[in-house]
Amino acid sequence: MDANVIAEWQNGGMTNTIDDTLDSVGQRLKHLRLHRDVTLTQLAAETGISTSTLSRLEAGLRRPTLEQLLPMARFYGVTIDSLVDAPRTADPRVDLRPLACSDGSTVIPLTRRPGGIQAYKFVLPTGHDDTVPDLRSHEGYDWAYVLNGTLRLAIGDQDLRLHAGEAAEFDTRTPHWFGATGAGPVEYLSLIGRQGERTHLRASTRSREPRAHG
Repeated sequence: MDANVIAEWQNGGMTNTIDDTLDSVGQRLKHLRLHRDVTLTQLAAETGISTSTLSRLEAGLRRPTLEQLLPMARFYGVTIDSLVDAPRTADPRVDLRPLACSDGSTVIPLTRRPGGIQAYKFVLPTGHDDTVPDLRSHEGYDWAYVLNGTLRLAIGDQDLRLHAGEAAEFDTRTPHWFGATGAGPVEYLSLIGRQGERTHLRASTRSREPRAHG
């Protein structure tokens, strides 16, 4: 996982229309209900929506209205956006919903600012200690801070292990790669200056070599 995922996401557009979203919501509603082990009768009692209407919604024979989605979202404890899998906007600085990646990781944008340094939270699943890093490079500067777990950071010829409370900063033009270890999942924050912007630290160095902070 690295900032190339962010770049690809930022350059992507909306791929689903509103009609496609509404037409496919029934399958998601049924999957969620079965996953929670809830019967149609129980759901009807909790939401005030008849079992026949719920059945038609799940079968895709009827499109849900906002008045129907609200009580279901409250019952399941989720947002309406996640309930219907609403299309994303073209810009993640406006749409701050998490992005699930194919490798099992999750990216959560934290800022809306139209330029400069962008903030993200990454959640990586448990990895393998013998994974060969797939080093990538791109324009920019990165500052990473580990919240939980152990973050493996391969950069250039270095293979670092950063623990909770430790941070590293580096020029992303240097080939690099982030990953979790076999010890468990890892959560970390990343401040990315896509045009080479750096975070403002009280202490500075004379070089732009990667640095780890503990």
